[in-house]
Amino acid sequence: MSTLDTQAPALPASELARLDARFPARNVAVGGGAVVSVRECGQGPVVVCLHGIGSGAASWLDTAALLASQARLIAWDAPGYGESTPLDSAAPSATDYAKRLGALLDALGIDSCVLVGHSLGAITAASAASAASAACTDKRIRRLVLVSPAVGYGAPERAEARAKVRTERLATLDELGIAGMAAKRAGRLVSDKASDHARQWVRWNMARLNDHGYRQAVELLCNADLLADLPPPMPVRVACGTLDVVTPPAACAEVARRCGVPLELLDDAGHAGYVEQPQAVATLLRESLAG
Repeated sequence: MSTLDTQAPALPASELARLDARFPARNVAVGGGAVVSVRECGQGPVVVCLHGIGSGAASWLDTAALLASQARLIAWDAPGYGESTPLDSAAPSATDYAKRLGALLDALGIDSCVLVGHSLGAITAASAASAASAACTDKRIRRLVLVSPAVGYGAPERAEARAKVRTERLATLDELGIAGMAAKRAGRLVSDKASDHARQWVRWNMARLNDHGYRQAVELLCNADLLADLPPPMPVRVACGTLDVVTPPAACAEVARRCGVPLELLDDAGHAGYVEQPQAVATLLRESLAG
């Protein structure tokens, strides 16, 4: 298959069956006619997981399965992803995403959770954890876990990079479409050591993006400044794959430094570390629940 083959990749029927059986999707009404699509697995203390710009709720399947006996893991499809209603603005802010997350937690009756943000999801997670965020209620977020966090390009000194990223991301989408973009970009999310299983899942998730939701997420990436929301008003852990080329360890180390914690490295993992090394991320989350 060509690396630019625009046919959406197929997962084995057994994997799709496992997804539906172990991590089923449902839509949750969050007010104003909006819904958020979530997948859920397990029982116990709640872990809420937010995916990155090129992924979706289904990507947390293996991590959720490993924690099923110890935690109730809920993963959302961000606004504009999956069947989740997009936000109203063409260029929504981190606060907009955090408010939608807060509405979801209200609808689910969740008053205490560990909140996990991967890549772009870390920007929403940090905004939700901020004392100024409408999504943050007293003690609702017990701990924040940022995995390969994207810092965004909203800081004034990143104006040149911001313009370049916006132009390149949208030009790739316009030229190749979602499936072609997945064929071109999905390989960067895993390391050279990744299994075929991990590669299939990463590309399948990316190929299921929605055009409008992705464009909104590009604006979030370009306009947000994660570091402005740090440190959060609760305990935090920051982790990164040792082989991550998207948000490399040096960049993640600065996030950890701002939070006053050490960077925790996930061996033999690229950017989508929880897909590539779910055992390591499950251990991280298990410790975070206990902590």
